[in-house]
Amino acid sequence: MMSGIDDAVLHEIVPGVYAWVQPDWTWWVNNAGAVTGSGGTVVIDTCASERRTRRFLMQLATRTRGAPVRVAVNTHAHGDHTHGNSLLPADTVVVGHESTREGILADIVIDGAPPFWEPVPDWGNLSRRPPTVTFRSEMTLHTGDRRVELRHPGFVAHSAGDVVAWLPEERVLFAGDLLFNGVTPLTVSGSLEGSLRALDWLAAFAPELVVPGHGPLVDARALPYVLAEQERYFRFVQKEAARGLTPLAAARQADLGEFADWGDRERLVLNLHRAATEGEVDLVAAAADAIAYHGGPLRTTV
Repeated sequence: MMSGIDDAVLHEIVPGVYAWVQPDWTWWVNNAGAVTGSGGTVVIDTCASERRTRRFLMQLATRTRGAPVRVAVNTHAHGDHTHGNSLLPADTVVVGHESTREGILADIVIDGAPPFWEPVPDWGNLSRRPPTVTFRSEMTLHTGDRRVELRHPGFVAHSAGDVVAWLPEERVLFAGDLLFNGVTPLTVSGSLEGSLRALDWLAAFAPELVVPGHGPLVDARALPYVLAEQERYFRFVQKEAARGLTPLAAARQADLGEFADWGDRERLVLNLHRAATEGEVDLVAAAADAIAYHGGPLRTTV
C-alpha cells in the first residue's frame, strides 16, 4: 500500500531540532527538517508540492509556537527539496550552493511535470525561488547559541551543489540526497564516483543521528551498515555498466539481489546512463528507458 501525505511525521530528534519524514520516499517525496533557536528557525529543504510544503510548515509552526523562519537552506537543486521555497515567508533568506541557485533557475519541471510519473505531479500554486545567498565551500549559520554548519564536499556527487547541514554540538547531520536509506539512490544528475566518495565524507562527521534525503532516520549504530549498503549498490552499478550493454539492456539482465526490495528500482537505468558517460546525460532518453524498464509511468504519491 502506498503511503500518502497524512503519513508524514515531524520528529523532534533533539530539543529544537526537527526532521520532517515523509514515507514512502518514492519519486518527489523527500525528507526535510528545521533547527530552532532564540534567533528563529532555520528550515532545511522544503517539499515538492504546495500541499506537502504547507503541511510541513504548518506543523513546524505549531511545534515551534510560531517561531519565525529566518533562513531556509537547500541541500541541492532538485525539486522535491526546493519547489516549496516560494511558500516560505517573503523575508526568509534562502541559502544554498551557487550550483543550486543555477539549477533552480534552469528548472523547467516546476512549470509543469512531463508525463513520466503516474499520477502526473501537481505542484500546486508554486513558483521558482532560488537561493539569494550562495556559497562554494562552507558557511555557518547561528540562531541564538545554536550553530548550523553548511558544507559542500568539494566535488560533484548526487549533484553539483550538494550541501549538508551539520550541528556539531548536537552531532546531527542533515545529509540531503548524499544518503538514501532503504531507497534506491540516484546519481543521474551528478557523478557515480563522486557519490561513492561522498559516503566516506559523511562518515567522517561521526554523527549521532543522520537525516537522509529519503528513507528512515539513521542513528550512529546503523550508519556504517547504511553507508556500506549504499556503497555496494554503487559498486553494483559500476559492475553492470562495465558489461558494455546499453543502459536499458544492462538493467534488464541485472540481478538486483539484495537491492530488489528497495523502492524505485527503475533508478538503476538512470544510474547506468550516468555511469556510461562523464558528460551530459540525455535525461529524456534516460527517463524513457526507465519507463520501459518499469513497464509504464513511474510511481509517485506527491
